Amino acid sequence: MSTIGKYNIPGNEIIAPGSVTDVQLAPVVIFSYKRLDTLKRCINSLLNCSLASETNLFIFSDGPKNHIDTPMVYEVRNYLEQLKGFKNIDLCFSEVNQGLATSVIKGVSKMLKAYDRVIVLEDDLVLAPNFLLFMNSALSRYRHDAGVFSVSGYSFNLNPAANEKKDAYFLNRGWSWGWATWKDRWENVDWKVENYDSFIRDKKLRTSFNKGGSDLTAMLQKQMNNKLDSWAIRWFFHQFNTGGLTLYPLYSKVLNIGFDELATHTTGSATRYLPKMDEGSKVDFILPGKIEIDKHFQNAFQRKMNIASRIRSKLASVRMGVFKYLKA
Repeated sequence: MSTIGKYNIPGNEIIAPGSVTDVQLAPVVIFSYKRLDTLKRCINSLLNCSLASETNLFIFSDGPKNHIDTPMVYEVRNYLEQLKGFKNIDLCFSEVNQGLATSVIKGVSKMLKAYDRVIVLEDDLVLAPNFLLFMNSALSRYRHDAGVFSVSGYSFNLNPAANEKKDAYFLNRGWSWGWATWKDRWENVDWKVENYDSFIRDKKLRTSFNKGGSDLTAMLQKQMNNKLDSWAIRWFFHQFNTGGLTLYPLYSKVLNIGFDELATHTTGSATRYLPKMDEGSKVDFILPGKIEIDKHFQNAFQRKMNIASRIRSKLASVRMGVFKYLKA
């Protein structure tokens, strides 16, 4: 039986304590490709999470792009076939290469035909021991609050005040490094972005969308011009259109370890995204009672995602590349 629940406390907030029982646990989905090293670290950290043994795990392994990737993909699959430690393990091996965007859209849609909620991971994420506790607590708390679009396990280091009482806050943009959502939020996403033409002609809408990060409109343009294949930017755009918010933990439950030459989609400077990780000992989470943007954290987030910050990150990536070249 799971060990999560909720009750009211003063200050119009909610606490989801680890000592209360009877909450439905979300299945966990992992999307993998050829990274056996990072996948092992991801799964080992998931096994170390509270509630892991009570959790159903589904793993989607994409097919190889070419003959060079083929042995790495099959090495990953050999490892996956030996997995133990979860309530149930289901493996789905694709014979062809679908790409991450198609894999995620099809895989999450498949999961949400059978479940009303899901937790989604990729193979280069390391988790804090209380990751599942936090995600399931939030999924349970905001299940019937349509204004909450998703839950993020990752969060930037936004320098919270020392006297901050809440363990989470709301922002107007989601994130794709360890996240969760519900069936009714996912099933109505317009993956074709039918209103793109009217959006791109409207300067006010573009400016409003970019309040979630100066990269958003540019990413959407690349997606619509077939220069990018991303499920996430379309997910974020649907969130913008519906006005939904994403819950973030005060301290990150997720660390992305995929910043290297083998990464398929992760780019930029790892230092920019380096979070303050949760130590994992906390099991009681004080969650916001009001579903509204936290202005302090929204402003800090926008500074992290503004053009100047992106330029510094790209310059850091270039310097690191030059350093590796000279060192080789």
